Amino acid sequence: MTRIKRGYIARRRRTKIRLFASSFRGAHSRLTRTITQQKIRALASAYRDRGRQKRNFRQLWIARINAVIRSNKVDYSYSRFIHNLYKRQLLLNRKILAQIAILNRNCLYMISNEIIK
Repeated sequence: MTRIKRGYIARRRRTKIRLFASSFRGAHSRLTRTITQQKIRALASAYRDRGRQKRNFRQLWIARINAVIRSNKVDYSYSRFIHNLYKRQLLLNRKILAQIAILNRNCLYMISNEIIK
């Protein structure tokens, strides 16, 4: 009976996994078992950190808006500013407000003065 060579499907699967882990260090890019473990870990971390990134950016935007608004008036805060925005039905999200706060403070001061009136 002649020898039958194995198929290519398992090899193709392993090379695909190896391509994913080609930038990892040491055994994490060479050994198949550790590559699969690191792939699972990397994908789990990526999924978790996508949510964290959104949270962190929102915190950053809030901090920037709050800093600029507090520098304008002593008794005015971020929460009052946002409350007044919603009361006036001005739909500006925090990302845009933070960009305005950094690039053009006078514009944000004008917005806050218009809201207060």
